[in-house]
Amino acid sequence: MSGLGERFQGAAYAAGWGLVRALPESLARTAFRAGADLSFRRDGPGIRQLRRNYARVVPQAGQQELDELVRAGVRSYSRFWMETFRLSGMDHDAIYRHVHERFIGQSLVEAGLDRGKGLILVLPHTGNFDVSGIWLVGYQGRFTTVNERLKPESVYQRFVAYRESLGFEILPTGGGAYRTLLERLRDNKIVCLLADRDLSRRGVPVNFFGEQTRMPEGPARLAAATGARILVVENTFTEDGWGLRMHSPILVSGRDEVASATQRIADGFAADIAANPADWHMMQKLWLADLPADRRAALRGEPEEAREEAPESR
Repeated sequence: MSGLGERFQGAAYAAGWGLVRALPESLARTAFRAGADLSFRRDGPGIRQLRRNYARVVPQAGQQELDELVRAGVRSYSRFWMETFRLSGMDHDAIYRHVHERFIGQSLVEAGLDRGKGLILVLPHTGNFDVSGIWLVGYQGRFTTVNERLKPESVYQRFVAYRESLGFEILPTGGGAYRTLLERLRDNKIVCLLADRDLSRRGVPVNFFGEQTRMPEGPARLAAATGARILVVENTFTEDGWGLRMHSPILVSGRDEVASATQRIADGFAADIAANPADWHMMQKLWLADLPADRRAALRGEPEEAREEAPESR
C-alpha cells in the first residue's frame, strides 16, 4: 500500500471511531446494514470468497439459501464493525451483565483455573469477540491476547489503544509474544487466541468441513508446555445482544499431541460454525484447495520443479 493509501486508511479508521461512536445507535445500525446490503449486491472478491467458504459449511444449500446466508453473513460482519467503533463508549458493566446472564461454561472456566496452570481460550472469527473480552475482564480481570501487526502503523496503534481501553493486554505477533504468553499461563492467567487460520508452513494440517486447511499450532504448543487447559469459545450475535459459550476442554500432554489437539479445536469450531454460520466472518481464502497451485506446493515443501506441475486450484 502506498503512503497516500495508508494515510487514507488511517484517516478512515479515525473517522470511524469518532463519527460512528457519536451517532445515535439506531442511525448507526441502519447505516451499517445499508452498507452491508450494498456490499452484498456489489459482490466483490471478499463477498465471493465468503460464499465459497459458506458453501463448505452448508453444502446442501441451494443458490437462494446460499444467497440469503451470504447476505446475513455480511450484515453480521458489518454489525461487528459498527460495534467495534462504538464499544469503547458503551456501558461495559451493562454488557458484562447481559453476557453473564446468558454465558454457558462457567464451571469449565473455574475448573481450568483451579488447576493453577492458566487457561487458553481459542476462538474463530465469529460474532464479536471484543464483547466476550469485556465479559472476561468483568468476570476474571485482565487477560492477554495477540494482535496482528496491521499496516499502516497508525491503524495498528489504534486497535491496540482500543482493545487496551477495554481492559485487554495486547501483544504484537512475533518477537517475544510466545514467551510472554508462557509467563502469563505459568502465573495462572488467561490467554485468548484467534485460531481458525494459519496458511503458513507452521500451520498444523487439519480436516475442516471435509477439506484440508491449516490452523495455528500456538494454542496446543502453549498447552503442552504449561499444562494449561484449552477451551473452545463460541461467540454469537443475538437479536438483543450477544451469546457466549465455552466448551470442549482439551489437555495436551506433550508435543506429540499438538496435531491431534489442533484437530480437536478445528472440530469444535466446525460444530459451532455449522450451528450459526452467518456469524462466521471468514472473507479470506481458508481451504488449501482455494490457494494457487504454487502456494499449495510451497506449503508442502515441494521443490520449484514440482510446483510447476501441481494441479490448478479450483
